[in-house]
Order: sequence, then structure tokens, then C-alpha cells
Amino acid sequence: MTKRALISVSDKTGITEFSKTLIKNGFEIISTGGTSALLKKEGVEAKDVSDITGFPEMMDGRVKTLHPKIHGGLLFLRGKADHVKQAENNGITPIDIVVVNLYPFRETVAKPGVSLGEAIENIDIGGPALLRSAAKNYASVAVICDPDDYETVAGELNRSGVISDETRKRLAVKAFRHTADYDSAVDTYLSAALLNEKVKRMSFVGGEKLRYGENWHQEATYYTDPADTCLNLSNARQLHGKELSYNNYIDIDNALLTLKDLNSENPAAVIVKHNNPCGLATGKTLSEAFSAAWDGDPVSAFGSIICVNRVFDVQTAKRLDKKFIEIIAAPRFEPEALEILKKKSETLRLLELTGFDKPFESRYIYKHVTGGLLEQTRDAGLFEKWEVVTKAAFPENKKGLSEFAMSVCKCIKSNSISIAYEYEPGCYMLLGMGAGQPNRVDSIGKLAAPKARNNLKEMYDKSAELQKAMTCEEYVKKVFSECVMASDAFFPFDDSVVHAYEAGLRYILSPGGSIRDDEVIATADRLGVSMVFTGMRHFLH
Repeated sequence: MTKRALISVSDKTGITEFSKTLIKNGFEIISTGGTSALLKKEGVEAKDVSDITGFPEMMDGRVKTLHPKIHGGLLFLRGKADHVKQAENNGITPIDIVVVNLYPFRETVAKPGVSLGEAIENIDIGGPALLRSAAKNYASVAVICDPDDYETVAGELNRSGVISDETRKRLAVKAFRHTADYDSAVDTYLSAALLNEKVKRMSFVGGEKLRYGENWHQEATYYTDPADTCLNLSNARQLHGKELSYNNYIDIDNALLTLKDLNSENPAAVIVKHNNPCGLATGKTLSEAFSAAWDGDPVSAFGSIICVNRVFDVQTAKRLDKKFIEIIAAPRFEPEALEILKKKSETLRLLELTGFDKPFESRYIYKHVTGGLLEQTRDAGLFEKWEVVTKAAFPENKKGLSEFAMSVCKCIKSNSISIAYEYEPGCYMLLGMGAGQPNRVDSIGKLAAPKARNNLKEMYDKSAELQKAMTCEEYVKKVFSECVMASDAFFPFDDSVVHAYEAGLRYILSPGGSIRDDEVIATADRLGVSMVFTGMRHFLH
């Protein structure tokens, strides 16, 4: 019996060559409208669908394949005698391959100023029906909705004359997924256009069961977004170590956000623990940056994840000796460094971040709450303005340090405070941070400032040169007077400024916007503190 393939495509990429391959393998081609015209023009013999159905294409092409001789040829079960008999009695012959891609609905509605009428005319009816009919009967019919699959199918036909069961199954699932996404796009558009109702439909694939969730008693699965091809965790390549956990994914995402917001031209390293950057630094070398980041909070760094913006080199790998790390993520690893790290631990996860130089593609972020879903745009940018609001000047040469301070502050859970220090010219480090407090005073006075002070004392104790030059208190006072403190949101009262001053800090970044801004500024002026309002809040919940 002659094998038949039905071809009707909007995207005609590669269709001529694929059709020639089908004919070479004994297939008769059935086609429609523009596809048929193209194939004939290219010398490919093809029958029109109307020759099969006995009905012309009609109503501006709205009706052409919706006919029993087409769908019967797709849906009848080849191994069921009753179906075979009914097909024979009604002049229905089998169709073995369907090649269909759909009207460009999403591309059409994405155009500025598109009319409702134009959008509706680009809603495909016959195409999804063909795909679904063929996919339902995948045991006998191969369905192709993506030109990228032509090569695979052609290769199998050329080698064996048949399409494997595995390929037909994969193509069937792909077709159903394709029509589901297509219908979702139509629903989203028409809900807004006709009902003034916003609809959010999401599609994630490849669910990978994780060992457990946030805690041992919780189950967890990781899904990938097939539409996001830029920098993301799904595109990372694991080179070594045990599988990632739920908390690992959360922490690595935070690390990526921190480094991408930093956008440093220098080597940079971030250390994340419990979804907060506890160490961040830039340096002249990656090894120097990592060392400074670790010194920012060596206690919290135990069992942390590290992410860097440069190739992970041997010098940096050697600095990890006797340090317990869960994960290292980098754009690439030097071969020798990779071997050092693999020998360090069988469980240490090493992730290669494919496309690290690319931006994040997704514009929106989502959070589930009980019974609902929240959508918002990403928190992009650091400042909306740079307004020195105090009598004390804010040196222009501290702007780079200020950007560093705010880039890490926005990735710390609110209420957040960061204290940043220029430890070498053009090289910055996070000296202390306060995270997740219900009031900002505690983030400053009980967390960020004491942590920064303690870190400086440890650095002092390790430096014979510093010990010869000054006392520890003199060193801490000197460094604090040069640091920049950043706040993710405005100060509701002047007490935050007072606590910062008492700690020895003299340069403060804040979005401003409080009804008591005048009071806050007046206190800063009284104390001789310099303050900049940035106009951009960075809550992170």
C-alpha cells in the first residue's frame, strides 16, 4: 500500500528538501494551498487535499482539511478489523505522516496596533486538529510540528525506511504540547481583547524529582522553562558532585542575580548562604576577589555556595583548601582547577554557567501564595537618581563603591543593610550585612555593623603590618569612616542614621521617600553624615 504524507505549513523552512526525502522513501505527498503551490514550483509532485476530499478549499481557506477522508485516514486503528473495514467501505486510505505548523498567531498579536480581526484570522483551526488527530494515533502516524525534527525523521527513513516508535512517541508529545501552548496564547489574547480579563498560563517541562524540598519532609521537583534560552539554571551544566537540592537552586539563583546586578568589569566572587549573599567582593584577580569575599563572613561561608564571573582558575581553587563548600558555579573552569576541585570532594557540585555573558531573558518573576500567583517585573537597576541631600558632601569617587553596596543590598532579604569597603583602589568587598529583620535599626545596630567590626578585628589580628601601624580600634574606626552603608528602603525615623553614626559610618545610601525625610536629613546634618537619596527601593521578601 502506498504510504502518504500530509503537508501543510506556515513556516516553510526546509520543507522542499524534506518532501523530496519523503518521495525518495516511497511517500505520496498531499498538500494544501500555499504549501502545495510551493512544492509544485520546486518540482515536488503533490496532490491537493481537494483531490482527496472531493471538496474545494473554501471560505478563504478556513475549510480545507476538516473532512472524514483526512481525519479518518489519520485516526483509524490499523490493527482493528472493524476500523479497517469502515475505512475501506468509505474510501478512506491511511495517512502515515503529518507535517503541520500553525498560523503565526503569537507573532501576529505581538505586532503593535494589530486589529482584533487580523488576530482572529490567524487562529488556526484545521492545523491543531490535524496535529491532535495524528498525535492521538502515534502508534501508526508520525506527526511533525517543528522543522528542527525534519533531519531526525529523514535520517531514520533513509537508514531503515521506517520511523521508530521512540521518535513517534516523542513527536506526539511535542505536538500535543505545541497545540496546548498555541491554545493558551489564543485564550490569553482573547480573554483580554473580548472580556477585559487577564489570564496567565505557564508551561514548564522536564520535571526532575529532587531528594527533598526546603526541609526533609517536603517533596520537590524542578521544572525547566523551554522558552528561556539565555542565562539560567536550567542551561547550567553540572560537571561534578551529587545532585542539586531545592535550597541549592534557590541559593544559586540569588548568587546569579547578585553578580549580574553587580555587572563588574573586574573579577568578582559572591558567597551565598540561606538565600542571602554573606560575602561579595571584586578584585584585581579572581583569587583576590574570592579571598576578600570569604573574609566578609568566614563563619557563614561554611557550607555555602560560591559563584564567580570569571573562569575558575587554579589559584582560586587552591584557596579552597580546608574550606567546606557545597557548590561552585562559574562561566568555565580551568582543566587543572577542575581536577583540584574534583579531588577535594566527591559531593562538591561544580556548575558551568552556559551563556554567563548573556542577560536574563525573562522579564517577570512569580511567587505562589495560597490560592494565587503574584507576577511582577524584575527589580532591574540600582538608582533612579543620585541626590546628595545633606550639607556634608558625598565624594564622587565613592560612587563605584556605592553602586557595589546597593547591588548586594538589593539581593539581601528585607529589611536589608549592607556595609561596603574599598579595600584596594577599585576593589570592593562586603564588610557586613543585616538581613530579614522586621526593623531596620536591628539590621544596622545588631547585625551589619557588629559583623563588619568583628570581620575587621579578625583581619587586624592576621596582619602584623596593621598591628605595627595602629591599634585595632583605630583600624576599625578608620575603615568605618571610609565605608558606604546602603539601605534597601527609606528610613522611617532618624534612629537608623544615629545607629550608623554611632558605629562610625559616615556615608549612607537610601532611596528616600519617607514622610520624615526632613527629620532624617536634619539628623544627618547635625551629625556630619553624608547621605544620598537614590529614589529606588529594593525590598526583597
